Amino acid sequence: MKTVAVVGASLAGLSAARSLRKQGYDGRLVVIGDEPHRPYDRPPLSKEFLAGEIDEAALMLEADGEDLAAEWVLGATAVGLDRGERSVRLADGRSVTADGIVVATGAAARTLPGSDGLAGVHVLRTVEDACALRADLARGGRLVVIGGGFIGAEVASTASGLGLDVTVVEAASTPLAGPLGAAMGGVVSSLHMDHGVRLLCGVGVRQLSGRGRVDAIVLEDGRRLAADVVVVGVGARPCVEWLQGSGVALGNGVRCDAGGSTTVPGVVAVGDCAAWYDPTVGAHRRVEHWTGARERPAAAVAALLSGGTAAPEPVRPPYFWSDQYGIRIQFAGHAADADSVTVEEGSVDGRSFLAVYRRAGDPVAVLGMDQARLFTRWRRQLVAAAAQTAGSA
Repeated sequence: MKTVAVVGASLAGLSAARSLRKQGYDGRLVVIGDEPHRPYDRPPLSKEFLAGEIDEAALMLEADGEDLAAEWVLGATAVGLDRGERSVRLADGRSVTADGIVVATGAAARTLPGSDGLAGVHVLRTVEDACALRADLARGGRLVVIGGGFIGAEVASTASGLGLDVTVVEAASTPLAGPLGAAMGGVVSSLHMDHGVRLLCGVGVRQLSGRGRVDAIVLEDGRRLAADVVVVGVGARPCVEWLQGSGVALGNGVRCDAGGSTTVPGVVAVGDCAAWYDPTVGAHRRVEHWTGARERPAAAVAALLSGGTAAPEPVRPPYFWSDQYGIRIQFAGHAADADSVTVEEGSVDGRSFLAVYRRAGDPVAVLGMDQARLFTRWRRQLVAAAAQTAGSA
C-alpha cells in the first residue's frame, strides 16, 4: 500500500495511525478529522475538565515529540466513500484517494426533539460541548440530567461537587441495567442518593420548557422539574451515514469480522462506530469504550496490511471505568451473558465490593467498586478465558 487514510482523528484513529507505523507501514498516511483539534482524551470531559481541574492541554493524546509522519486534514467531515476510486469525499469538496482506509468516525451524542436552539441544554461529546457546559455550571442553580448512564452519572457527580442542586431522570426502572444488569445497576446508581442527588426512575421526558433558555422539563407523568441547566445523556449513535451506498455493510455501526475487516476489501473499522463480530457469542457487538478504541486498532491494522490474511488475535473482553462521587467503578465483560451475579468480596452497603457474573458457573464479567487490585486480578482471568475460548472456536 502506498497510501492509507484514517478517517477519524480521536483515540481510535490515533491508535490506528500508531499501529500502522509500529507494524512497519512507511507509506503516505493521511488522518482526517471533522473536529479542528488534534486527538484528545474524552473521559476527563465529564470529570476533571468539567470541574475546571485541568485545561485543554492536559487532554492531548499525542506524546511530546511524537511524530507519525502523517498528513493531518482537520476540520474536514467525510461525506462519502467511493469504492471504485477508493477515495474519501469531504464536505469541502476535496477528496483523499487511498489504497487502504481505516474508518474511525466514532459516534455522536443523541439529542432530544425540541432542544435545538434552547440555551442551557447540553450534550457532552466534544471539548466544545464541555466548555459550554462548564460555563453554564459556573452559574450555579438547578441541574437536571436526562439519562442515568455513565456519562449522565459522571456529570451529576461533578456538578454535585460544584455545589449545584442536581436531579437525574432515567426512563428505565433501573439505571445502568444494560451494562451492569438490574441488581448491580441499582447498587451503583444508589451513589446518587448517598450524595444528595435526586434520582427519578421509570419516567420519561415529555418536553423541555422555556423561551430562549430552558427553565424546566416536563415529565411524561405531568410533573414539572425546574431547571437552570439540562444535560441530555441518552446515548450515542454511530457516525456511519457517510458510508451509505459504499458497499460497506452497516447495522448499528460498521459490520466487521472478528479482526475489524469490513465487507469492502481494504477497508477496516475501529472505535465507537465499529460493530465487530464476537465469536464467543456468534453476534456483532459495538463497544463504546476507551480501552477498545486503544486496543482493537492493532488487530484491524494487521488485517489491513495483510490483505485480510492475518489471523485475528483474540479480542479482550470490553473494559470500562467510571469515577463517581470519589469512587472508582470498574467493569469488564458482558453482563447480558450472565445468568447469575454474586458479591465475592467487600460490602455492597459500604460501596466497596467485587461482584462476579457467571454463566453456567463460568465467569463472564466482573464489577468492582473501589476494589482496583482484586478487580485487576479477575480481569486477567477473563482475558485468559476469552483467549482460550477464541482459540478453540
